[in-house]
Amino acid sequence: MISDPWYNDRMAPSPNRGEPGPAARPRAHALRQAEAWVFDLDNTLYPPSTNLFAQIDERMRAFIARFLDLDLDEARRVQKTYFREYGTTLRGLMNRHGLDPGLFLEYVHAVDLDPVPPNPALGAALARLPGRKYIFTNASAAHAGRITDRLGVTRHFDAVFDIADAEYVPKPEPRIYDALVQCHGLDPGKTVMIEDIARNLAPAAALGMTTVWLRNDSPVGVEGADGDHVHHVIDDLVPWLEDVVADRTLS
Repeated sequence: MISDPWYNDRMAPSPNRGEPGPAARPRAHALRQAEAWVFDLDNTLYPPSTNLFAQIDERMRAFIARFLDLDLDEARRVQKTYFREYGTTLRGLMNRHGLDPGLFLEYVHAVDLDPVPPNPALGAALARLPGRKYIFTNASAAHAGRITDRLGVTRHFDAVFDIADAEYVPKPEPRIYDALVQCHGLDPGKTVMIEDIARNLAPAAALGMTTVWLRNDSPVGVEGADGDHVHHVIDDLVPWLEDVVADRTLS
């Protein structure tokens, strides 16, 4: 076993090596024993600096304006209100207006992916990481496929559990985490979930998963970050995965 500040309670961790969250170090051993890895998609597999969500946000607003015959300012108000009340704008439009979700998802995800660069280092880290790997997203499987193709990592994932698989109920609704576990036969005690929105880790921790918050300083990202459901905090996905692989190799 290597001596590493990531695992040693008495030493301060470096930012990329898994700073302990409030639930802290007793979970470190679970990273060595994990058999499955669940990754969020947007702003997790690629960095927020790509600003891809600005494009998605603009297309949501345009869709709502046309669908509900509103001006863009009122459409934005509706968009943000539904997001707060229902967890996703899509769910609000479905519940309040009977929207066909497929039309919405196809339109809002038709974005320019040029800001997302291929990431061979991520592919190499995923290739060396033992265990099954899944994407768990409030977006569509088609959007996930476009992103992972662009990154060059599609072949490393066993499956995508998307918003349609969740019957259009978004994270962090607990029952869709149960559905994920049942769908793919996961053992929560041997599963690690990585996510940039801290509150979305709470149901995973409640099931017994080990959780990793990829620090996101946006208001949405930090909500719930001080809770016991956050076991590890990291700033950069690839170096952290490389450290996990190195530790498992030397253990």
